[in-house]
Amino acid sequence: MAGMGFLKRLLSSATPGQGEQTWRKTTHGARILVVDDSATIRAVLGRMLEVDGYEVVRAADGESALEMARAEPPAMIFLDIVLPGMNGFAVLRALRHDPATQHVPIVMISGNQQATEQFYVQRFGADDFISKPFGQSEVARSIDRLVGFGRLSAREAAKVVSLPVSVPVETIPAMLANATDEPAPIDVPEMAA
Repeated sequence: MAGMGFLKRLLSSATPGQGEQTWRKTTHGARILVVDDSATIRAVLGRMLEVDGYEVVRAADGESALEMARAEPPAMIFLDIVLPGMNGFAVLRALRHDPATQHVPIVMISGNQQATEQFYVQRFGADDFISKPFGQSEVARSIDRLVGFGRLSAREAAKVVSLPVSVPVETIPAMLANATDEPAPIDVPEMAA
């Protein structure tokens, strides 16, 4: 039963007691590398990111993560500390010493609640730390902080196009193609003095 509580918290969109929040996001389609030895964490965290419009690649160990990051540097990395073989601290050091990946924002994740891990994460150059179990709000808050600090570029606001109420469906594509950022002029009748 304890496992169900973990999954509910992991999948929740907000922490208890918090209302709906708006978080800054990075570029739509940005490539994010998720590194964790747990298939569940890789799947759930990956899905959280995909729902927000990111391209997600996954690695189950440190060696694979290094290969993937060096071959095509991602926009950011979520990196577990406890991994089989090469641990997350060693991966973090290797990424920070490689010119191709040294500037990639890295968020360390761990189920170990010890404050010493957070100290070492900061000492070795990670950008943020998230404790397991985490939910959508912690992931969004971490990305928001990285955008706020200028470590990730901000996503542009979507353009909203207003259409008249009675428009034939066939004309909508042409109207969208001709849409501009300028508001349409409004005819206001002159008022008598």
